[in-house]
Amino acid sequence: MTHDIETAALAETAPARRGRRRRGGDKAGPDLFPQKPFKQPRHIFKPLEAVSADELEAIHDASMRVLEEIGIDFLHEEARQILKDAGADITPGDDRVRMDRAMVEELVAKAPSEFTIRARNRAHDLLVGGNALAFSCVASAPNAVDRDHGRRPGNQEDYRNFLKLAQFFNIIHCVMGYPVEPVDIHASVRHLDCVADMLRLTDKVFHIYSLGKERNLDGLELTRIGYGLTREEFIETPCVATVINTSSPLRLDTPMLQGLIEMAKAGQVSIVTPFTLAGAMAPVTVAGALTLQNAEALAGIAFAQLVRPGAPVVYGGFTSNVDMKSGAPAFGTPEYMKAAIVGGQLARRYHLPYRSSGVCAANTVDYQAALETTLSEWGAINGGAHIIKHAAGWLEGGLSAGFEKFITDIDLLQKIAEYLTPLDVSEAALAVDAIREVGPAGHFFGTQHTQDRYKDAFYAPIVSDWRNYETWAEAGSPTAYDKANRLYKKALEAYEQPPLDPAIDEEITAFVEKRKAEGGVPTDF
Repeated sequence: MTHDIETAALAETAPARRGRRRRGGDKAGPDLFPQKPFKQPRHIFKPLEAVSADELEAIHDASMRVLEEIGIDFLHEEARQILKDAGADITPGDDRVRMDRAMVEELVAKAPSEFTIRARNRAHDLLVGGNALAFSCVASAPNAVDRDHGRRPGNQEDYRNFLKLAQFFNIIHCVMGYPVEPVDIHASVRHLDCVADMLRLTDKVFHIYSLGKERNLDGLELTRIGYGLTREEFIETPCVATVINTSSPLRLDTPMLQGLIEMAKAGQVSIVTPFTLAGAMAPVTVAGALTLQNAEALAGIAFAQLVRPGAPVVYGGFTSNVDMKSGAPAFGTPEYMKAAIVGGQLARRYHLPYRSSGVCAANTVDYQAALETTLSEWGAINGGAHIIKHAAGWLEGGLSAGFEKFITDIDLLQKIAEYLTPLDVSEAALAVDAIREVGPAGHFFGTQHTQDRYKDAFYAPIVSDWRNYETWAEAGSPTAYDKANRLYKKALEAYEQPPLDPAIDEEITAFVEKRKAEGGVPTDF
């Protein structure tokens, strides 16, 4: 079992060949793929509050009691020593760490409430916090799936193709994890090829895995090389993120703690995310699962601040429930939505950026996939999330990355971005002159007001089919699945590789070859 408990495998890929200069996803295939330039949406509506202020404090207090009275296991000797030196209660020879609430709150308060992650292309820099929102594509799926080739173990070609899609579509703002795990590359060197591919095939903010100290150090160094920064500049500039999953209930294991240490020391971003499934690794009540989520997240965030005060961190929420008949994870449920909203309330209480997810348990691109993904996104949006992971392509509870699902999700995300665009209520938009021109019982199709605006007055979907029944039937009655299958291939054809300085490209290759010659990193098996 891997240490990234949101998923089922770990992976990476080999360098891709250099391609043509990319014009930008917003300019490629404008008729087939109508999309706006890269821009993070902004939260223009107040986040919902699913619990009252008193109820939120009750969850906070319960979380503090968990950390004070029960404690959390830190399975790493150096981490325990750091905590002990800071005043945590640790019995010699025991993994259990207990922290009083004053210590936790003081440390958490050192974390920044807002920061920017630099991208290789500075036009794709990522603001984290405030009212900014970012969508990331699916991450860490062990399998890939499409209608033509079915479900198969992740491989290098599929991995690269998902990166290309993530680069092509402007509504994907970052790549927070390998979209699919290329298990055809040996685990000892997989991370070298994967990070190199991220640097070559996309110029957006990306993620490295915290699966042992050596992988972190390699990923950090490759990022620094790819960005052309000195070591001093890199430490002062957040450029890359990682996800730190707790091993619920109440454990932080060695690889995750090594990741927290190395990322904090390097001034890079850790998204601390418990995977608290109510009824399985967390209490069966949503309130109990949130209590556990909060305790575990704050423990990891507080520890990062001990390593480096002010280290950029994100409060991650991934609380859902299981199917009590089978034990399988369920997503997009009412419980998931409520947990996502309360997770946002908790993050705001601590003045921390918040991460949520757009996920589903569906096994194919169908009504269930659309429903659960939309509800997950809605919970995340209403919770005020700043980063929404797995927002395009997630299937099967995270066990598969779907190419057609990626496209249907892109349509959903673009619609959400339009929903979050402020309404124009200028004098021209109020259209009094046009209303006067048409008068009673007329229509607005031919007015100059309409003619000036009709091309971009409304969101143009890429998957939804607005033709009437007869026209749709004459075209062969295509489904969303049919159209998405065609469109993902067209997007791959339209993709153009972003430019990379040849000298940097050569340095990336040299580092990868050197580390491979040294044997890569120890594997977990």
